[in-house]
Amino acid sequence: MTAFGSISFSPVRSLRLTIAAVFIILGVIGFACGGGPGAAPGAVHVLTTDSVVGPVMERYLDRGIDAAEDEDASAVVIRLDTPGGLLSSTRDIVQRILGAEVPLVVYVSPRGARAASAGTFITAAANVAVMAPGTNIGAASPITTGGEDVPTTLEKKIEEDTRALIRSIADVRGRNSEALEETVTEARSYTAREAVEKNIVDFIAGDLDELLDSIDGREVTLNSGRQVTIQAADAEVVFNNMSLTERFLDLIADPNIALLLLSLGSLAIFIEIVNPGVIFPGVFGVIAMILGFFSLSVIPFNEAGVALIIFAFVLFGLEIFVPSGGILGGGGVVALILGGLLLTSGNPPEFQISRWLLIGLAATMGAMVVFVLVNLVRIRRMPAQVGVETMVGHEAVARSVLNPEGLVFLEGETWSAESEEGIIQPGERVVITEIHGLRLKVRKQQQPEGE
Repeated sequence: MTAFGSISFSPVRSLRLTIAAVFIILGVIGFACGGGPGAAPGAVHVLTTDSVVGPVMERYLDRGIDAAEDEDASAVVIRLDTPGGLLSSTRDIVQRILGAEVPLVVYVSPRGARAASAGTFITAAANVAVMAPGTNIGAASPITTGGEDVPTTLEKKIEEDTRALIRSIADVRGRNSEALEETVTEARSYTAREAVEKNIVDFIAGDLDELLDSIDGREVTLNSGRQVTIQAADAEVVFNNMSLTERFLDLIADPNIALLLLSLGSLAIFIEIVNPGVIFPGVFGVIAMILGFFSLSVIPFNEAGVALIIFAFVLFGLEIFVPSGGILGGGGVVALILGGLLLTSGNPPEFQISRWLLIGLAATMGAMVVFVLVNLVRIRRMPAQVGVETMVGHEAVARSVLNPEGLVFLEGETWSAESEEGIIQPGERVVITEIHGLRLKVRKQQQPEGE
């Protein structure tokens, strides 16, 4: 048990505090989950997203559309600004928009925003597609995780699949399928004006008020086949923004953050295991690991990568206690790099771990291992600080003739001693060179020249 002042902490109490902290955090996260805005029927619900297309955006839009349907909204306006993202999430979002029982308007805004790559599919799927001045849409060609065009062996299948998706969306919404298909086959991108001219979007609106005035009275056909006239000019406008949980997820839904959380959490938990009763590392480690897996829950990841990252920090910790000469630490560096590379393998660039972060983290841990090894070797080579071995190199005074055995006086005690060479007379000063049990081996102290 480790005591700090008048307060003491046992491993059991440390574990209880850790579990309590975890449940408090989970409770706060659950409490922060948002629902609908609670608007009156006939309101226009506005959703805003400006991140990559992924599971977080998918969940947010699904929740927002559900709330609009439940509250009998006049329309849903999705303000969109995205560089693209996961094709799997894009398909899910497109399916939700096409199947909505409330008019859906996608508004690419603000000025300077873009509906690139996956955003093209989402915009085209809306009942009404609108762009702000100075925005662009397109460049929807599939790419690999490294950002380059897909290899020839995969290009045909992936391109045909995405072309079929964009054509089917165009057919449902009555848009220019040829122009939209060129965003996939030729990575074409269009300005707002070009998109209107080519019937990719319906019109340009400078702001939300102008958009609402323009869609007022427009008839749209919902998934059920029901014809609906949008009443937006005088409708109440409610902003159903991301909840605290969704914002938090959007913040940590980054493979780089996930890597750091898993790495720091693994290291902290290992410190707690080897030093039970120290509360902070255990609490921090559990929280970091939970948040790391929470982050991975909203992005695609490889389980082998997670296992290798955790194993790497186990090896780093063992290096301190097991004299392996750096083998365990070197294995930890290799495992960390391989784990980082595997963790998000197969994802598009937006969901890949930064190579610089991975190399920097591995180099930092490698440097720490080298630092620890150097200091351990230095400590092991230091002379003993306790016991009779500490007397080697000390001076003593001969109490009898050493020829070669006799007695010497050292720090108030008389010891049996043996001369290394020559005869030593009583009163002469000697230096202890070795210790064998309770017998000292000594040699006559060399007198400075001139004495």
